[in-house]
Amino acid sequence: MIETKKLFTFLKNNKINFYTGVPDSVLKNAKSYLEKLKKTNHIIASNEGSAVAAAIGYYLSTRKLPCVYFQNSGLGNAINPLISIAHKKVYSIPLFLLIGWRGAPGRKDEPQHLAKGLITPKLLKLLNIRYCILNSKNDLKKLKKLLNFAKKNKVPVACLIKKDVLFKEKKNVKKNRVNLSKGVKREDFIKIFLQNINSKSKIISTTGFTSRELFQIRSNYKFKKGKDFYMVGGMGHSSMVALGLSLKTKRQVLCLDGDGSLLMHMGSLNNIGFYAGLNYKHIIFNNFCHESVGSQKTNIENINIKNLSLSVGYKKYYCIKNNKEISKILKKFFLSNGPCMLEVITKNISMKNLVRPKNLLEIKKRFMTR
Repeated sequence: MIETKKLFTFLKNNKINFYTGVPDSVLKNAKSYLEKLKKTNHIIASNEGSAVAAAIGYYLSTRKLPCVYFQNSGLGNAINPLISIAHKKVYSIPLFLLIGWRGAPGRKDEPQHLAKGLITPKLLKLLNIRYCILNSKNDLKKLKKLLNFAKKNKVPVACLIKKDVLFKEKKNVKKNRVNLSKGVKREDFIKIFLQNINSKSKIISTTGFTSRELFQIRSNYKFKKGKDFYMVGGMGHSSMVALGLSLKTKRQVLCLDGDGSLLMHMGSLNNIGFYAGLNYKHIIFNNFCHESVGSQKTNIENINIKNLSLSVGYKKYYCIKNNKEISKILKKFFLSNGPCMLEVITKNISMKNLVRPKNLLEIKKRFMTR
């Protein structure tokens, strides 16, 4: 294990002062450090490819080595700019990739993480990206050689960090602030939602706490209406899965999405506005943060979701800000012709002791049964 502060002090001493990336549960202990940086030195990107692009721009301006951080599940999003721009045979841009290694061999994890974790080192080798594995402070020597290699040869390099390797001293730990006065609890909304949907509805729920709460609430209260497909991975893609589904069924298709997921691939909204039919209903849980990986801000407060959705072709927009509005607005939402959007302002708080969906092949089979 290695203390988070020690790692970032090491990076600073090696003249790394610019960070950009997508919040990650493995790296969540870095949150307090990154939040202290100026806006010009830290960008929370909407997706991993965008983070790599921002880092490339930083290098072009300063000739200094930037750090791009993300979970290995997002490596796929980063491959395009890594190969087509930063690669040695293209523009030869030095980058330092700080990658949270979920599903590392020998570690207990979820199926989606195990699948990606197994091939992560192979992907880096295919990309011709040298890497080291950070297990303890002794590995910082290897990392220093790697950073020097990146600077000298003008190429991307990477460091893999397994779950629970980074830790923060207890005296510095601060609980995430939870706004209990504004919005609704996602749990309360989902309960009322499941009681009022059409019995034949199809639900696509985004990755993170949303799918886990939907799964657990169904189990706890024995709700039977509708069928669920839980996006245990593929963050940002739930709305397009729902679109593909909706085009070939007359049933109501309900996408339970999040603000971070919405931002990750926002171009999907334009596809939905153009292609989706009357049966498409899009629900955005907006708590203004990446809750499940450390509650880092999404910066979505700068976006007027109503104007955005209507401008790309959604027929209606609704918003719920408190519990009293849930039943009344849900009724109007369900009766509206799609594609339509419902923004639910939610508190940064989730159910305790959440379980994860299991038996994924059985879930798929049940979802596809007519």
